[in-house]
Amino acid sequence: MSNIKKKIIVFLQIDKNRIEINMALTDDSRKKIKKYFWRFFYTCIGALVLMFALISIGWLGYLPEIKELQNPINKAATEIYSSDMVLLGRFSLAKENRVPINYNEIDKDVINALIATEDVRFYKHSGVDGKALIRVFFGLFTSSNSGGGSTITQQLAKQLYSPSARNIFKRALQKPIEWVIAVKLERMYSKEEIIAMYLNQFDFLNNAVGIKSAAQVYFNTTADNLSLEQAATLVGMCKNPSYFNPVRHKERTLGRRNVVFDQMRKADMITREQRDSLSKIPLKLNYRRVDHKEGMATYYREFLRQILMADEPSRSDYADWQKQKYLDDKWAWENNPLYGFCKKNKKPDGSNYNIYTDGLKIYTTIDSRMQHYAEEAVEEHMLKLQKNFFREKKGRSYAPFSRDLSPQEIDDILRRAMRQSERYRLMSDAGMTKAEITKAFNTKTDMQVFSYNGMIDTTMTPMDSIRYHKHFLRCGFMSMDPSNGYVKAYVGGTNITAFQYDMVSSGRRQIGSTVKPYLYTLAMEEGMSPCDRVLCAPITIQTSSGPWTPKNSSSARMGEMVTLRWGLANSNNWISARLMNQYTPETLVKLMQSFGIRGHLDPVVSLALGPCEVSVSEMVDAYTAFPSKGIRVEPLYVTRIEDANGNVIGSFVPKMQEIFSETTAYKMIYLLRSVVDEGTGGRIRSVYGLTMPVGGKTGTTQNNSDGWFMGFTPKLVSGVWVGGEERSIHFDGMAQGQGASMALPIWAIYMKKVYANPELGYRYNDQFDVPADFNPNEACE
Repeated sequence: MSNIKKKIIVFLQIDKNRIEINMALTDDSRKKIKKYFWRFFYTCIGALVLMFALISIGWLGYLPEIKELQNPINKAATEIYSSDMVLLGRFSLAKENRVPINYNEIDKDVINALIATEDVRFYKHSGVDGKALIRVFFGLFTSSNSGGGSTITQQLAKQLYSPSARNIFKRALQKPIEWVIAVKLERMYSKEEIIAMYLNQFDFLNNAVGIKSAAQVYFNTTADNLSLEQAATLVGMCKNPSYFNPVRHKERTLGRRNVVFDQMRKADMITREQRDSLSKIPLKLNYRRVDHKEGMATYYREFLRQILMADEPSRSDYADWQKQKYLDDKWAWENNPLYGFCKKNKKPDGSNYNIYTDGLKIYTTIDSRMQHYAEEAVEEHMLKLQKNFFREKKGRSYAPFSRDLSPQEIDDILRRAMRQSERYRLMSDAGMTKAEITKAFNTKTDMQVFSYNGMIDTTMTPMDSIRYHKHFLRCGFMSMDPSNGYVKAYVGGTNITAFQYDMVSSGRRQIGSTVKPYLYTLAMEEGMSPCDRVLCAPITIQTSSGPWTPKNSSSARMGEMVTLRWGLANSNNWISARLMNQYTPETLVKLMQSFGIRGHLDPVVSLALGPCEVSVSEMVDAYTAFPSKGIRVEPLYVTRIEDANGNVIGSFVPKMQEIFSETTAYKMIYLLRSVVDEGTGGRIRSVYGLTMPVGGKTGTTQNNSDGWFMGFTPKLVSGVWVGGEERSIHFDGMAQGQGASMALPIWAIYMKKVYANPELGYRYNDQFDVPADFNPNEACE
């Protein structure tokens, strides 16, 4: 007999024996097996029913209350809008840059792609898809890819109420809880509301939480204007946003996007031909990183953030050298309704508003176009100025400081800067000793340093980086409407990442000759005329601390009788001293305080030359009185604030104060126009070709440490300051260091751009509101 036949007989014998055994077992134990099987089956069913019952009543796991289901926790970012309704930016937590939108604000392609890819039976189930679960169950036993079983509603339940599970057992418990929540959500919300909630809640990474943020971050568009390929890209991320991150993994994301197209074809949402053509389109992003230190009006947004969230100031919270800041903050808390808004105003439940999570909308007075022009003007001029400064200081061992400083004084400045740095604070908080910190600051390390061409990767000691960054000149610019106080543009510096100190509101610097219009206002209010004559000659004034003899930068017309108009136009210090000699310093201090200057003012005769320290915002505020007939208007930064439901929770109006007469205002306009038409501000006409009516004043402090220009037209008041971080950082000579060279160009470049845009409503033929028959003195030169 062959081997093959032998094997067949053996197998048949074995199978016969098996059948006989099985038949014997079945005959003996059939009833018992059935009994155990059905007992086990019903026990499992009962356990499942009991588990879901316990979940439903909240005895097993966490089940949110009905109120919470009706109002899901939705931490939403606060949006800041310009007066022309351009989104300036958002206040948000690191992973909560979410702005909820309605279903009808989402492109239909996004919704179709989501349903086709994530839950094709979305409109046929009530939160849990039984067919999908059975498909997944059999897929596990057959090792086939049967797709996911979670519905969109279940995924929403997970987003809203399931924390990250640390192990598979906790995740296994979360699943049935999510099923119960999903069913409850389906009972409380329409399908459209669930879709909107899901897309608003999903984290698309890169600080893009929700479909609105994602559309802006990845494609610089709105959720209702996404193309089909853009919609498919975002929906494709829903499977795993880290794995299908379009910024880091373009090819992988492209493949996933095409899978979405294929799912849409299967669901008959697009044709085969559409799928084929769409799949050939390359992945194109218009990625815009969301960062509060990037974008437009960065200093302004940070200023708003600080004042909105400010606490009531307490002197104990301020260092000794911060006395003036404490006084400023105390005044703001008592007089500015925007300051501490989130602490002064309560939500309906009695808690404080939170700009990071409450989804507020802040409507500002900033005009996005004018803000853009201001930032362009600052960058354009500061780049040129900085090149000149580097050229002047090149090769000097004491750079960027003045040659008058000793090595010890320079070292003291750098060490003070070291102690005030964030790096020092972090090291100190980590428990490092002063000696260890000092050693670290003098050890080379990899870092990035600022340049106008972008950040530079380099290796240097932190102490050298401090010195390097001190080479860069700083700047502050603000522009506002004198009729209503609306702040139109606000630039607190050149780069908020490198230089965070706001030189519009926080910084105070000596104002030099820009103080003189206050002194001349006092003289005009006391009855003097722009054409009154004064001797142009050195003068010595006796004071309680000794004689004071001011110097003048020019000897022009020395010994002659000159008009006050000529004296202000040429910023003559002798004329200012002679005016000061006619009035008391206390009177000038009182007038300057009525102009809105809140810093300390020493009542001394030298105040006439501007040694006092004032912020740019206060100076712009003060100069609004000149084109507004003696009425000063305080800066208005925000017009209203709305809560997440669109209810107005704060509205703001300008505050005005009359500080001198209309007649004095007419005289001052006449005087200050002469500064531009024939004085130190003449570059506005000769270099920049601006022909509109302009009044203004240049200012330069001792050693060229500060350069100022304050200028106004009939409808706009703007101020600029430029200088070094330290007073010992400055140009050597007047040619580069005077206000007409450092600050005036920024004002002129900005105004040229503003007046070139007819949509803004500023016209070259606009005139100051001065009576046609007004003539201070026909004999005036």
